[in-house]
Amino acid sequence: MQWTDEGIVLATRRHGETSLILELMTREHGRHLGLVRGGRSRRQQPFLQPGNTLSVTWRARLDEHLGNYAVEPTVERASRLMEGAAGIYGLQLLAALLRLLPERDPHAALFDALSAILDAMDDPMTTGELLVRFELAILDDLGFGLDLSRCAATGETEDLAFVSPKTARAVSAAAGEPYRDKLLVLPAFLVDRSGGAPTPRDLFDAFVLTGYFLSRHVFEPRGTGMPPARERFVALLLAEQLAAAEVEAVSHSQP
Repeated sequence: MQWTDEGIVLATRRHGETSLILELMTREHGRHLGLVRGGRSRRQQPFLQPGNTLSVTWRARLDEHLGNYAVEPTVERASRLMEGAAGIYGLQLLAALLRLLPERDPHAALFDALSAILDAMDDPMTTGELLVRFELAILDDLGFGLDLSRCAATGETEDLAFVSPKTARAVSAAAGEPYRDKLLVLPAFLVDRSGGAPTPRDLFDAFVLTGYFLSRHVFEPRGTGMPPARERFVALLLAEQLAAAEVEAVSHSQP
């Protein structure tokens, strides 16, 4: 058995004296593990770091075997991601979300989204928006997707403002107003891409929304809690943006 693909490093662990077991998210073969012989060498270890993109060839006698990777670096971004807490927590969170999917199950769109998020880590707001959409895609691929296309009560497609926690369907502002305390806020940027960039508050509401359904449908049934990296990443991301917004407001208020 043999194939060649692109893969983004999610994690590594030692194997023996000189080798590594490499966990990748590949474009065509999903989350896939393999052995890199000599992976702890001075030549290979620097690019076998989480966040880097590799060109990989996997070989095994049988498909169910662990197999061996031959690897070459194509995009080296790990050092940049490791410079700040947001990059570290963000990568840990993305890896935890991808581990919810069956191993070796292809998800090409998620591979592309992962690459885009890692490339955008220097822009917190863009990172936040992409990550929320990534969580929505994970829910969808696991069979728990949200229906944000129209109001569950009226069928309207305009002025969608809430999501029902029971049905995971959108609700319009008018239909949901009497029950707003029982509904989840639906930020406009998730249903209207022409509405401009989300605010820090929009991102907070969006993470509350996706977090609710991830917890209810995925983590709680598995008997596990939300990944600690998620809370840390979201808190750090939003704290930075809220602080920046306060500084800007103060500067505008000064004569």
